[in-house]
Amino acid sequence: MNEATTQGPLITNDAVIFGILILILLFVFETSNRTTGFWAKLYKYVPSLLFCYFVPAILNSLNIISGEQSKLYSIATNYFLPASLVLLTVSMDLKAIAGLGPKALIMFLTGTASIMIGGPLAILIVAAIDPSIVGGSGPDAVWRGLSTIAGSWIGGGANQIAMKEIFQPSDDLFSAIIAVDVIAAYFWMGLLLYGAGISKTLDTKMKADTSAIDAVRIKLENYSTSIMRIPSLLDLVRLVAMAFISTAIAHLIADLVVPWIAVNAPYLDKFSLTSKLFWIVLLTTTFGLALSLTKARNLEGAGASRVGTLLLYILVVVIGMQMNLAAIANSPGLLIVGAVWMFIHAMCMLLVARLIRAPFFFTAVGSMANVGGATSAPVIASAFHPSLATVGVLLAVLGYALGTYGAYLSALVMQVVAP
Repeated sequence: MNEATTQGPLITNDAVIFGILILILLFVFETSNRTTGFWAKLYKYVPSLLFCYFVPAILNSLNIISGEQSKLYSIATNYFLPASLVLLTVSMDLKAIAGLGPKALIMFLTGTASIMIGGPLAILIVAAIDPSIVGGSGPDAVWRGLSTIAGSWIGGGANQIAMKEIFQPSDDLFSAIIAVDVIAAYFWMGLLLYGAGISKTLDTKMKADTSAIDAVRIKLENYSTSIMRIPSLLDLVRLVAMAFISTAIAHLIADLVVPWIAVNAPYLDKFSLTSKLFWIVLLTTTFGLALSLTKARNLEGAGASRVGTLLLYILVVVIGMQMNLAAIANSPGLLIVGAVWMFIHAMCMLLVARLIRAPFFFTAVGSMANVGGATSAPVIASAFHPSLATVGVLLAVLGYALGTYGAYLSALVMQVVAP
């Protein structure tokens, strides 16, 4: 152990650390929005999300800051995570999603289902080659880490962090899993972007009916125009109140339910039902869905999902501070698991698209709404037409809603099949 590590990190004040993390976030957003020059070329090949994870990780690895000693992670997971879930799910427009047509929903749900079953199948396939790659016990059990990929690929970063808190993989394992997640997801995103450029050719080969796309585009343009507005102070207060009051109620209920289960039904611990954060995530997701059926959904026009996404990105830089960059070097086999998992997802998507003759647009956006979430799905959608970006947002929001439930069920199956 070197002297710097013995003496502790260079910066220990959480207020200063938080300022540094926000500065990193600002820098990434500023540079990633450049349309010309060095940064535009860099972000064409290196996803901005990667910087949000790895810049804090570099600072942690250099012992400039310490994710282990900082209290920011606890604050982010207990307050920002549930608040972001409420804001991201309250914007769901069930009627608008239904209006996209059955093929869009079929492709999205195919993506969800293929990710749920892809994890357990990937474990079985890789275990047949080398069981040690997907084995382990306790916090180092690989299935615990893979549960966070299920959360990320079905929903997004918030669901991923939720799975981390529920199943508690070790920090080293989670660091390796983050790298696998990002590498596999963004390689697939690159292929989808390429496919968008040749979508007409693909649709012709697939004999897909694309007539619904124009109708969807017009409807979404009208919908977006009708709800968007400059948020007032009252709007912002309502957003903050809705998010954090829901979070408070979820904490209150969890404080009552968890001790009761621990005393009266301790056998439910294997299903993580004695995890306080599990109940907080479950409840806040449910609250958001319930609010989406009321007039509260109109707060999307004042920026509900944008504020929720901001909280999500703050979570990303905070979680990045927990990463050990050397961990992936110790677990190269996990890259094989991620590749097999993504291959299963891709094959399922293409097979179903062929069977129902779905336009490649629905295939690409349905996949990335799962795998990439609200940060990537609009990018894929807008590659077809800028006004269609909202399709990506709507389906990604549905992914946030399903992410917690789907990833949890997938993780339980992975636990059963893991060697």
